[in-house]
Amino acid sequence: MADNHSAEQITSAPADIADAVKAQPKKRKTTAAKKASARPKAADAAPVPAKVKPRRYSESERAELIARIEAQASTGQTLKTAIKEAGIAEQTYYQWKRATAVTDTAEATIEVATETYEDLVALEEENNRLRLKLAEKLRTENADLRRRLGLD
Repeated sequence: MADNHSAEQITSAPADIADAVKAQPKKRKTTAAKKASARPKAADAAPVPAKVKPRRYSESERAELIARIEAQASTGQTLKTAIKEAGIAEQTYYQWKRATAVTDTAEATIEVATETYEDLVALEEENNRLRLKLAEKLRTENADLRRRLGLD
């Protein structure tokens, strides 16, 4: 009923456990713990600059920039360097160029449509004039035939 262990063994057991715990190597920090401790605190962090608002160019400014870039490119400078000197991105230049080309084609389409409309109006007027002339000719022929047949 009583254990075979002596009182001396029982009292020395906690000391052995404490020595064993001290003798164990310390646990290493996990990678997540290392990263978390390496991060600067919010107060220590450098302030993040506010997002720079993109500059909006008006249509006239865009046209001037495109004209200046094309003038520089025609003088022998590469298009890429001309765009860079203008202070815009290459992609922006091509987007603006495409937008102005669409506008130019739209204006050309409107001019063609206007010319086509004017031509259509002129054709309708000529058509009405020829109809009246034909109707007058048919009336005179009809009257002449009635007279010959004695129906009048």
